[in-house]
Amino acid sequence: MKARPRVSQPVQYGSASDSFWVEYESGLIDLSRSTPLRDLKASAETQIGLNTKTEPGAQDILETKTSITPTLLPGQLDVSVAGDRLIRLDTQKSAVVIIDMQNFFLHPDIRSHPKGLLCVDPLMKVVPFLRQKNVMILWVNWGLTPTELRTIPPSLIRGFSKHNSPRGGGFGSNLPADFGKLLMRGEKNSDLYGPLQGLYEEGRDKGSDFWIHKNRMSGLWDQTILDNFLKEHGIKTLFFAGVNADQCVLGTLVDAYYKGYDCILLEDATATTSPEGGLKNVVYNAANSYGFVTNTEKVLAAKGA
Repeated sequence: MKARPRVSQPVQYGSASDSFWVEYESGLIDLSRSTPLRDLKASAETQIGLNTKTEPGAQDILETKTSITPTLLPGQLDVSVAGDRLIRLDTQKSAVVIIDMQNFFLHPDIRSHPKGLLCVDPLMKVVPFLRQKNVMILWVNWGLTPTELRTIPPSLIRGFSKHNSPRGGGFGSNLPADFGKLLMRGEKNSDLYGPLQGLYEEGRDKGSDFWIHKNRMSGLWDQTILDNFLKEHGIKTLFFAGVNADQCVLGTLVDAYYKGYDCILLEDATATTSPEGGLKNVVYNAANSYGFVTNTEKVLAAKGA
């Protein structure tokens, strides 16, 4: 993936007090919304010893050859991302959105999804790390109610209807063994796969993890529970992971992008059953249009204050 050229001097994207990024010559992109460009001169005094009020030429500090970046503050995290960039986020305003890592999509007794199963181990490692950094963990999953069954559009019903298939005849139909009704709330097939269910329950009991139901491929398609939760908690920056990359993960990520959230895809914790190219398309556009791409190893190596 070709990296875009670095900026020649600090650039601010956005102007609202709670909705801006600043990109620096060093490759840092500050998503924390803590230091607008107008405050950089104060930072410059500390970093290179210039008095921007009295020294001649100091008012043009942003146009000098000296690289100026704000100090990494407590509660902030610097994460390496694709394209030779470093993003800085405010952990109190960040969450990881883990989508559809459920038995219905991953359990070998229901379907074969080896690439999805490879996402389990990275999540088992990165979720505890992000918890320690006070990043919210949001498990966003299908979980339908009888009322929702009556309002789902026909296109979605047909897409999930696999007639004469062991995967059931559509939403609410009976699955083999004890998996219950297809993607209905409280059923075994709607539980998280394997060790992820225990990981969630551990975080739930600590108050760091939250289970959020969705009833469309996107968890943010309308005034959803997820959107309301993010707004209530002041969340601005979202990591994305889960299955399937080019369906529910992409749908939620793109809607998040439209709504103004910062979007970061965890590539090694995202997978799809689609033909070759499905995931590559998502990764390419996430990095070049919607936001950023990184992986769990880079998150685990992230630098905090």
